[in-house]
Amino acid sequence: MQSLSLRCEPVHVDGHEGAGDWIRRLIYESPIVVLSRKGCFMCHVMRHLLASIGAHPSVIELEEAEASVAAATLPALFVGGKLVGGLEGLVGLHLSGALVPRLVQAGAIGSY
Repeated sequence: MQSLSLRCEPVHVDGHEGAGDWIRRLIYESPIVVLSRKGCFMCHVMRHLLASIGAHPSVIELEEAEASVAAATLPALFVGGKLVGGLEGLVGLHLSGALVPRLVQAGAIGSY
């Protein structure tokens, strides 16, 4: 069985840009982004599914106070700056065969 490497590195927002602006900019500048709460098992499953096809998203783990505001919508996957949805949306794209082409188009992976 192949071992998947999942990295999670902390990123800090400087004082020149608010957290909300920084997150919006990251979503539009990165090919694939996952917003999550710390320890979210659904995010873990999303990251493993994406890693299994060669995509490594930027993962933003929100603090508990921030996550409680967005609790109904976490985890949230963005591909090419557009919201895909949560784990259900990701699995739906994958099962329909539309995930890989969308990741290729966004530049998250090379041709598969």
